This record gives sequence, structure tokens and C-alpha cells, in this order.
Amino acid sequence: MVSYLKSLGIITSERVERAFLVIPREEFVPEEVRDQAYTDTPLPLMNTGQTISAPSMLAYMVEALDLESHHNVLEVGAGSGYGAAVMAEVINPSSSAGISHKIHAIEIDPRLVSFAKGNLQKCGCSDRVDIILGDGALGLPEESPFDRIMVSAAATSVPRPLTDQLADGGTMVIPVGGSSWSQELHLVRRSGTEITEEYMMDVIFVPLREGP
Repeated sequence: MVSYLKSLGIITSERVERAFLVIPREEFVPEEVRDQAYTDTPLPLMNTGQTISAPSMLAYMVEALDLESHHNVLEVGAGSGYGAAVMAEVINPSSSAGISHKIHAIEIDPRLVSFAKGNLQKCGCSDRVDIILGDGALGLPEESPFDRIMVSAAATSVPRPLTDQLADGGTMVIPVGGSSWSQELHLVRRSGTEITEEYMMDVIFVPLREGP
């Protein structure tokens, strides 16, 4: 899978390549689709209506974030925990001593919170990822500002709480669009009080679920 993503020019950095090689995707998918863990396709997560993103899409988003060890990172839509585990391996390699920053990952479905925590425990990432049950559209103000934010579900527009919690010089990748057939992946940057959005590519994501 990693060789395939490198051949497409999607994985371009050594840190992201290592993370994809180290984190076992099969530990983050339901047992009934485990044999498809390394196909480049989204896979359903139990009966939640949510999916684990295709490896190529996750790699594209992680590369776009340009993660560094000093970054404070938030993921909205933790799902099974795979994306957070990959990002944790990028900024806190399992081969290194100590932890610089934990990945904070919000998930609205309590079933997936439990699933993700178990998966992270199995692959030895639980000390590097904090899974929080909550409404990701509200962000996590108590841990902000964030240098990097990855949103793994499509919002109708960029949630204001997330831009408010983005650090000066920070970057967010987020799918935007009200229809599953007309979404765009945007790169959002903050410079002082100025927020800019840049189109990256057309995408298809499950909708961002928000609390009542």
C-alpha cells in the first residue's frame, strides 16, 4: 500500500512514509472487513454510518498538514482512531524517547470512542492520542490554540469555532460541502486575524455530525 501511495506521489515525506508503515491499519477496521484493510478505499465502521478514510486520502491530508514535533494537533472525527494514530507517529515516533505533544481527537459517536480507544491500546498509541467524546464542530477550546487541525468529515461551511482555535500561522484541512457529490477539500490558514481558504481537490466524505 505504501509503495502504491509513493508511486502516485501522494506520500512524499519520510516521516509520513514511516508512520504508514508502522501503524497497522488492520487494527482499526471491523473484523468483517479486515481482509480489505490495505485496499485504497474507505471502509464502513460498524453500523455507525461513518467510515475510515481511504489510505490515499488520509495520506494526502497528513502531507498537506506538514506536521512537526512541536505542533499541537486536533482531529475532528476520530472514527476508529487510525488517522490520529498515523499523525501521532509522525510527530512522536514510537522509536523515540518521550512525548512532545498528544494528538487530540474528537468523536461524536460513543461506540466509536470506545472502538478507537481499544484500537489505540492494541497498537501501542494510547499514550500519544487523547480521544474525546464530543461535538467536533465546537473544537476543543481548553486545549487550543492548535497549530494543525484535520477534519475528517464534511462540514457545510468551515465552523467558526475551529478557525477561532487555530493558532497564528496554523493550518487546517477540511472537506466542505452540503452534498456528498459536491464537496471540496480546503486548506485553511490563519495569519493574525486573517483567515484564507484554498481549494485542494474534489472529495467525498460522510457529513460532519453535530450535537443537538
